[in-house]
Amino acid sequence: MSDAALHAHAAALGVSPTWTDIHGATHVVEPDVLRAVLDALGPAASTTLSTTTGLSATTGPAVLVTGECNEIVTLPGIAGPCQLHLEDGTVTDCRAEHHADGRIAVPPIATHGYHTLHHGAGKTTLAIAPRRCWSVMDATRGRRAWGLSAQLYGLYRADDGGAGDFTALSQLVHNAGAHGAAAVAIIPVHAQFSGDPGHFSPYAPSSRVMLNALFGDPGINVAAEPGDLIDWPTVSLRRLAASRTAFHAMLVNEAERAAFHAFRADRGEMLERHARFEALHEANPGAYDWHDWPVALRNPTSPDMERFAALHTDDVAFHAFLQFLADRGLAQAQHTARAAGMSIGLITDLAVGVAPQGSDVWGRPEQMLHGLTIGAPPDLLNPRGQDWGLTSFSPHGLTAAGYGSFLDMLRTALRHAGGVRIDHVMGLARLWVMPRGARPGQGAYLRFPVDDLLRLVRLESWRHRAIVLGEDLGTLPDGFRQRLVDDGLCGLRVLWFERDGERFLPPTTWDRRAAAVTSTHDLPTVAGWWSGQDLLWRERLGHDVSPQDQSDRARDRQALWSAFCASDAAAGPTPPAEAAAQATDAACAHVGATACDLALLPLEDALALVEQPNVPGTIDEHPNWRRRLPAPSDALLDQPAVAKRLAAFAKTRR
Repeated sequence: MSDAALHAHAAALGVSPTWTDIHGATHVVEPDVLRAVLDALGPAASTTLSTTTGLSATTGPAVLVTGECNEIVTLPGIAGPCQLHLEDGTVTDCRAEHHADGRIAVPPIATHGYHTLHHGAGKTTLAIAPRRCWSVMDATRGRRAWGLSAQLYGLYRADDGGAGDFTALSQLVHNAGAHGAAAVAIIPVHAQFSGDPGHFSPYAPSSRVMLNALFGDPGINVAAEPGDLIDWPTVSLRRLAASRTAFHAMLVNEAERAAFHAFRADRGEMLERHARFEALHEANPGAYDWHDWPVALRNPTSPDMERFAALHTDDVAFHAFLQFLADRGLAQAQHTARAAGMSIGLITDLAVGVAPQGSDVWGRPEQMLHGLTIGAPPDLLNPRGQDWGLTSFSPHGLTAAGYGSFLDMLRTALRHAGGVRIDHVMGLARLWVMPRGARPGQGAYLRFPVDDLLRLVRLESWRHRAIVLGEDLGTLPDGFRQRLVDDGLCGLRVLWFERDGERFLPPTTWDRRAAAVTSTHDLPTVAGWWSGQDLLWRERLGHDVSPQDQSDRARDRQALWSAFCASDAAAGPTPPAEAAAQATDAACAHVGATACDLALLPLEDALALVEQPNVPGTIDEHPNWRRRLPAPSDALLDQPAVAKRLAAFAKTRR
């Protein structure tokens, strides 16, 4: 196959043969890389792609076609008369217009929802989306709002076993509501690996349709030595042991047992498969990767798998019970947030991908990418590119399955929340994929059915009355940020990046339809940046920090302080690097004064902490995802300096 034919074939299957870097230069993907990506996608990719309209659902029992309210919906040709069953039970005859190309046009539908088009012996689900997502203004009845963002594991309560949990989260949201917060955003609470307590990154989960079992509260006090850092293996053993005790107590409590069985029935097959995966993982302690299990157990529906489940009913039930505890705890936290007066409440977080060794890939292999990892191409911050060691959905597998896994993931995130943040939201349009084992720069962009996915996001947003934030930092496809605005997703505007050259932008010019933040979990805290703690960490990690870097930071401090003074967030001369708390006060007031409908303050900045939660590109060199907060979550915000900072932040939002 010639290079031209290879490029045409790749483009037809949604793989771009070229990519554009941050400087606007175009790069051609190496032919061997293209072939490897196409080989990994497999033959199924060619059956679900329309070269004219992009990816679209195939025919079959799982077919789902998306559309817009009050617009004609076009779908593959079908035979016989049609009848439209609206989600509210209304049934109408549907006079579809048949096109010469075999497609039909369904007349506009005014009501958003999941409607069913019956045609002959078949039926098609029509997911009709509203024009935009449920917004901050919808939630707050037209008032600008503010909230906090929290690393949930870092929360502290007495006898918690050494890490935060959903009970500590309930305490925090109650405390935050008393201070006037409308929301608390949390890190991903996706399921991890109970059998591998050393695997704890919230952005590399086992499953995005299940919850982190360690965040459930078994209702049993677990003493732990106080400390600044979390010992995850120890915490895991303590929590699981306490949960085992709670599980056996549940079995002899009629009301609790009935509630558990109802939960298990409601969550159905996806809970059962995850519980079986966890039990299998626990039974194979030396095989972290399910690809190393016996061949018959790599298939979730094999006879050997059924026999395993029958022989380990208690173990499978225990892992389902862990999900029951976690779900109950998260539900209680959202209930507490609403009761505390929060108009939004919890904002959950969706990781961009999952570990290839995890439950999602094992349980629904036909909807996931295999042999490919996701990351980012070379850019200014990472000239070699990034390989996150994760995988994600197969665009072709999703469409063939009627977007089942995507919807389950989204609904889990919104089940007990008033909002969701979508990490690396450009992944709805494209992902940088690399053949496993290749260098990060040896990849290509894989196209996703962005129209369908955004329609489903908008529809689920309204069904749950939940706002949607999209992490839109980095290199975006042309026009994508405006697309997010049009669809009602809130982008993120970060203090460090709102600049015009050396000048920091006035808060009144920040995008109203975005969410303003001082910093993120991957960036320095305000106190850490002001004091230069991030530069010290760069030195510790073996990176050169030159006198020019120090000079640039001093210049940037001056520029930022000038912006603070111009916005009335501060006054007087620029404080020294040691006056990090003073700079944090000003940063909070400055970001609070932005035009954005929502402003979120990380707890690290509310407390003027120096250390950041995560340093990208490190594993053990920096204590990522391990730092604990310095005070109990039920009184964390009541410390005089913190309460004063929050009051100033809230005042600017009025």
